[in-house]
Amino acid sequence: MYNDKIVLTPQEILDKEFKIDARGYRPQEVDKFLDLVINDYNEFIIEIKKLKKEVALLNDENGKLKNELRRIKANIEAAEESASSSSVSNVDLLRRLSQLEKVVYGKNEE
Repeated sequence: MYNDKIVLTPQEILDKEFKIDARGYRPQEVDKFLDLVINDYNEFIIEIKKLKKEVALLNDENGKLKNELRRIKANIEAAEESASSSSVSNVDLLRRLSQLEKVVYGKNEE
């Protein structure tokens, strides 16, 4: 079976035999109709296979894009951490410089 919901295969439809009685259907009409059903089934099967391939390709692409997004987010977080730690270092350096200036210039003024 191609799918759990599809009960018949094209071959099963083709091989189906109908009992003929005095008040039965015309075999030619039944055969014509079954030919149409078989063609539809074949088209459905082709379309399903095509869509499954497309879904697989899109899932692969989606996975690659998710990985790339994770990598970019990690790079952004690393850059933000680096920037915040360097800004803390700059603030710390400015405080130390200010204290040294007070000590140096404060003694010169006295």
